[in-house]
Amino acid sequence: MSISTHPLSPPDAGRVLELASAAASADGVAPLSEDVLLQVRHGSAPPARDIEVSAASPTGPGQVLVGYAHLDAPDHAGQDGDITAELVIHPAHRRRGHGTSLLGSVLELADGHGVRIWAHGDRPGTAALAAKSGLTRIRALFQLRMPLAKAPETDPVFPAGVTVRSFVTGQDEAAWLGVNQRAFAHHPEQGSWTAEDLRLREEEPWFDPDGFFLAERDGRLAGFHWTKVHQPEAGQGAPIGEVYVVGVDPGQQGGGLGKALTLAGLAHLRRLGLAEVMLYVDEDNTAAVKMYTALGFELWSTDVMYRRPGDLGAQEAAQPQARRPSAASSSLCGSGPSAAATAASTSV
Repeated sequence: MSISTHPLSPPDAGRVLELASAAASADGVAPLSEDVLLQVRHGSAPPARDIEVSAASPTGPGQVLVGYAHLDAPDHAGQDGDITAELVIHPAHRRRGHGTSLLGSVLELADGHGVRIWAHGDRPGTAALAAKSGLTRIRALFQLRMPLAKAPETDPVFPAGVTVRSFVTGQDEAAWLGVNQRAFAHHPEQGSWTAEDLRLREEEPWFDPDGFFLAERDGRLAGFHWTKVHQPEAGQGAPIGEVYVVGVDPGQQGGGLGKALTLAGLAHLRRLGLAEVMLYVDEDNTAAVKMYTALGFELWSTDVMYRRPGDLGAQEAAQPQARRPSAASSSLCGSGPSAAATAASTSV
């Protein structure tokens, strides 16, 4: 087994995507987040780092990729200076120590910073690996699902003075980023989106402005519901809709705008002929969980975040002016399954 840290070449990126696809097929959950997959495909800027684990090929000479990890830069502006890391081991090469070795490399490269790790599915193998490495459980994220037959076929009635239209690419980015930042100011992933984060998703094949709804009041953006359709891997199931992000500007909350936006997106997904819809929401966002369960959503799976704190003295020596507010995110597969580190989808 060999472990290397280097920028991904196009062939490297192809092998990482193949590994991620194999893990998703075996586990039923995606092992790398949307954000990391975008960086794999488009490249990531330093100080982000990529780690590859290779082992002897079981079918011939040479080595094959058996594990991968991605580390983002320490986030001192709003994430406690923690490192974001996601990792995955090929399902055919698990329970051979590769997960332990890869996680050890991640923790070593963290260089005194804290590390936060998602365990998707909350399965015993990943929990054991986390505990063995000194990581403790700090957060849970629910994935909820609902048959779209339960959703209304017609659009809801919006509060007085609110009009709804679709997102216009090249026109609405700045206003949306402002509302998204305010709506998710408390949220470590979604609230930190930049214009580049939005641009990359606008270029994705799944992006559909007709499913990106903007609610306006007095000519200003008041809230939004961005839907998404996940296409299945070849021969694997049917497309599924997603409540990708729902947000309401804090000054516009109350009066049912968030619920109306949610229903509008669900009606849109139903009209597309989809059978099912999914979403992510933090366990402690009790208001959103209550709203979704009242609409007919049920718990599908639970993702758990683990953290190992860093050496604060080392962090402060490296960044003497940095402040240390909240949290970061990551995704762990190790010797068990993992899925995407995903922002909670609702701030209403």
